[in-house]
Amino acid sequence: MKVGSSSVSGDNAAQIPSLVDSLARLHRTGGEVILVSSGAIATGVPFMRLDVRPDDLATQQAAAAVGQNILVGRYQRALSVHDIIAGQVLLTANDMENPTHRDNAKRAIVRLLQLGILPIINENDTVATHEIRFGDNDRLAALVARLVGADHLVLLSDVDALYTAPPNVAGATRIARVPFGDELAGVEIGATQSGWGTGGAATKVQAARLAAEAGTEVLLTETRLFAELLDGEAHGTVFEAAAGAH
Repeated sequence: MKVGSSSVSGDNAAQIPSLVDSLARLHRTGGEVILVSSGAIATGVPFMRLDVRPDDLATQQAAAAVGQNILVGRYQRALSVHDIIAGQVLLTANDMENPTHRDNAKRAIVRLLQLGILPIINENDTVATHEIRFGDNDRLAALVARLVGADHLVLLSDVDALYTAPPNVAGATRIARVPFGDELAGVEIGATQSGWGTGGAATKVQAARLAAEAGTEVLLTETRLFAELLDGEAHGTVFEAAAGAH
């Protein structure tokens, strides 16, 4: 599962306990759960007495160093209610491209799962450069899903689904399912979104396709709706996985 910065920072940090309740619910029923969480920079900025996201790389890196510590602490406090321990794993996209780093990451994540630990993965923003300025954790989540052969990838944000056009456009309708290989012809996909997040619908679609081609089914939905999904309600957009890819 991947959750965006705007869902777990600022006033929305209050969503962390309810998100963790859903993670714990999956964990209790035997699911092997991995959380890819954005939000280090957004969490750190207020503690540095800054009012806006910094533009310079050094301050972004400093904010990430402060925020990552606080963010994981918030997750662990919520997880402790369920007697679950988190394990922090910081990666960059480059780690997924380096065979040695990739194998090491996989071995560590798999071992954490075997031990009943819930891995919390984030971009290593303190050392990453290109990723901080232009990247997003949707792609990282897809790469992690491919790495461990995940059955499902859930991309959570502040948008409830993929629509035929941006949701604020009149006549836009929710797309419930995207068959594997569907090019989404005629669908208007936004490139970015406002706020703290660096991604948008376009990055989520790209990540969904990356994971789906490796055999992982992908769900795009809103963070606050995930508990309802676990109860069987229909929300979001499902990207069907390639058959027989695992």
